[in-house]
Amino acid sequence: MATSITSAPASLSHEEILRYSRHLIMPEVAMEGQLRLKQARVLLIGAGGLGSPVALYLAAAGVGRIGLVDFDVVDLTNLQRQILHGTSDVGRKKLDSAVERLRQINPHVTVDRYDVALTRDNALEIIADYDIVVDGTDNFPTRYLVNDACVMLGKPNVYGSIFRFEGQATIFAYPGGPCYRCLYPEPPPPGLVPSCAEGGVLGILPGLIGVIQATETVKLILGKGQPLVGRLLLYDALAMRFRELKLRRNPDCPVCGDNPTIRELIDYDAFCGIRRHEDSGPAEWQIDPREVKARLDRGERLVLLDVREPHELQICKIPGAKNIPLSELPRRIHELDSAEEIVVYCKMGGRSAKAVEFLRQVGFRKVKNLRGGTNLWAELVDPSMPRY
Repeated sequence: MATSITSAPASLSHEEILRYSRHLIMPEVAMEGQLRLKQARVLLIGAGGLGSPVALYLAAAGVGRIGLVDFDVVDLTNLQRQILHGTSDVGRKKLDSAVERLRQINPHVTVDRYDVALTRDNALEIIADYDIVVDGTDNFPTRYLVNDACVMLGKPNVYGSIFRFEGQATIFAYPGGPCYRCLYPEPPPPGLVPSCAEGGVLGILPGLIGVIQATETVKLILGKGQPLVGRLLLYDALAMRFRELKLRRNPDCPVCGDNPTIRELIDYDAFCGIRRHEDSGPAEWQIDPREVKARLDRGERLVLLDVREPHELQICKIPGAKNIPLSELPRRIHELDSAEEIVVYCKMGGRSAKAVEFLRQVGFRKVKNLRGGTNLWAELVDPSMPRY
């Protein structure tokens, strides 16, 4: 599946000696350590916010073979944090721009491309060919998938996650250490933890957490220092504070425990409660932006309910809409009339789908979710509306 698989020779050229000279004069690295880096095989899951700094620094450090798993394309909203890609790359496959950039940084590095989504059908095959896995994913099903595959294959999993101003990093699946399931035995209920697209992330944050992941990866390759095994590093950018929590392997863990009960990869979407239909909810609960606009133009009575946060209204809003943030909806439900026809919207349709589900559970029947939220409204109805 990879585009290239090579074995690095156990020597450095004169050009490489000069390139890595600042490593070679460090006794903790020296020639032996640099050759270890050159012979190492590291797989990066994701070429986005976390994957960008990890890939850049591992390539610069001389890691001989880097695998990239990503099937997405570069979007303008990525550029605030995904420094592997530039403005001219918008619309390109992330792997295209990533490989191009890594070759500019270090032509001595072999880059393997996996233009696929990591699934239970291909994860073991892809991961098996690497020494270390770096998890740069942003969703729970893939995190559990990466964890379980790493435990089953005995591959260290250098983990990082980010949200708004906070990040965390550790190493899972290291011999004798805990795994992701030891920390999070069960995933959070669907929708409880908003994605970066919904909640936002400081653009600098993945750079810092990704650099920590890259540092831990290099330390594992060199066999030097104290790795983040059994330690969860927490970072608060607003307070500029690091904290550390001790982690222990759970002997009853279903994957890495003494008597594991999960011996093969499972359906991780089902495990995390991800619905099989669209995130915007069942089709009968949705309404197209063009239909809403046409009905409003005909003078029909529709209540537009915006469940975004108040600061998002400063970016864009649909005229005449009532704002009740999703978190406030249960205590402000008295402000709505179940006899009226309500169209709920947010940025992309996810939060509004949760609002529609809640309203229907408490007796509202004439309520629908605006498909695609304000972003699709801007695309199909009002091109002058900003997208974010």
